[in-house]
Amino acid sequence: MLSKEEQARYSKQVILPEVGISGQEKLKSAKVLVIGAGGLGCPILQYLCAAGVGTLGIADGDKVDISNLQRQVLYTRADIGQMKAEVAKSKLTALNNNTTIICHPYFISFENALETIAAYDIIVDGSDNYDTRYLVNDACVLLDKPMVSGAIYKYEGQVSVFNYLGGPTYRCIFPEAPGAGESPNCADIGVIATLPGIIGTIQANEVIKMITGIGDVLAGKLLVIETLTMHSHSFNFKLVPANKNIKSLPQPAAWCAPAIKNISYQNLLIIIETNPACQLIDVREIEEHIIGNIGGINIPLSGFEAGIIGLKKDVPVIIYCASGVRSMHAAKTLQAIGFIEIMNLDKGVNGLLP
Repeated sequence: MLSKEEQARYSKQVILPEVGISGQEKLKSAKVLVIGAGGLGCPILQYLCAAGVGTLGIADGDKVDISNLQRQVLYTRADIGQMKAEVAKSKLTALNNNTTIICHPYFISFENALETIAAYDIIVDGSDNYDTRYLVNDACVLLDKPMVSGAIYKYEGQVSVFNYLGGPTYRCIFPEAPGAGESPNCADIGVIATLPGIIGTIQANEVIKMITGIGDVLAGKLLVIETLTMHSHSFNFKLVPANKNIKSLPQPAAWCAPAIKNISYQNLLIIIETNPACQLIDVREIEEHIIGNIGGINIPLSGFEAGIIGLKKDVPVIIYCASGVRSMHAAKTLQAIGFIEIMNLDKGVNGLLP
């Protein structure tokens, strides 16, 4: 039942004949987990909370950084350094105290995916990496949960709904994750500020449609929007039955990056001091290196394989970039060709900012 305050709050939605009181009550009863409280997660959370979803879970182990504020509009300068999930819970509770906000201040992983996802009706993936997307997809297949997926790249975004009413899964359209160096995220390649808002709002719209039972859900369809031209395309894809035959989550080694050691900047300084022969490499582009760097040689990831000729495989290597993503791709490349000791600067040079 809706209280008088709720009827007034949601009046503009309730008067829609397709929604009505019954649809609003379905929203109130729904439990939705949003994975990632970043660029996509912010609008997803804000609109689902405002629309009256009864229970919202927030899973994110990251902290607010100044570089997030360009597009993650739920946060302000005062929130920098705080856990995103906890800040988001506070902001959303202030927006709508009728919604129960459950905070999961950690990243979804092999160890916690099934337990966390099992408590919700619909899962919304707002993550920014392929490891998490494949893991969440597989967990949703095992638990028979629909997954609303969004992704962004520079000026382009895409949305689809997977595992809905027995429909196709994420693996039906993207069977395997891209190789090293093929999937930089927005920290490395950039993204226009408005794009996460556009794509995240569409994801929230799909959730509302699924809960209330209205409209055509993007199941078996991939919606792609290019914001520079505002052209959009929809691609159909079919279920591959074998992708439903998942008996358990794959072991981490099967879907996560190889165990390359992440180190802090403080440890980097110690290692270089104790081992001056250590090879320090910046894999950002030349222009980025010129603007500011922490030393070492510059071998851009775009020409990495050609540039590493002359490096010594038996001498420790420390690699860095802006956020730690490109450098991890480079580290995997070195590992694959036999380099013995490889380290990655955790969070890259952006992590050194106050």
